[in-house]
Amino acid sequence: MIHIFLALGANVGNKKEHIKKAIDLLSEKITSIQRAPLYETRAVGYTNQDNFVNTAIAGDTVLKPEELLLFVKSIEKKIGRIYRFHWGPREIDIDILFYGNSVLNKENLVIPHPRLHERDFVLKPLRELDATFVHPLLKKTIRELYDMLPKSDLSVIQQT
Repeated sequence: MIHIFLALGANVGNKKEHIKKAIDLLSEKITSIQRAPLYETRAVGYTNQDNFVNTAIAGDTVLKPEELLLFVKSIEKKIGRIYRFHWGPREIDIDILFYGNSVLNKENLVIPHPRLHERDFVLKPLRELDATFVHPLLKKTIRELYDMLPKSDLSVIQQT
């Protein structure tokens, strides 16, 4: 078993229901799931869209990284994700943040997630799960990474 962290977000349809359903489906291959609170957040990148609901989960899996990626993409499809454009609206988005302390850099999969340290909507829920987890490349805890974010870049509006 390997301990993993995933980020989940949605801003189309019943956002909270999409996240709940995703977590239910994830539990088929991820055990001991812990879920952070839900947060309402402003869109980042392409900002002319509805606010998101974001959270993070931690859990354990026997899936290899590539298998985990295929599994989360299959769940996005089951929930009805439609790819519109980069950073566009989504019914559900599931990102692999950490896979234990592994570092992986493949064409279709980069672990740790390459932009997680720039995003409060990822770091804030992640901090709720394990503030002392050390980023294997940056060598800083989740709490330290969150505290380093420029206040002008914060997108979290409120816990929901």
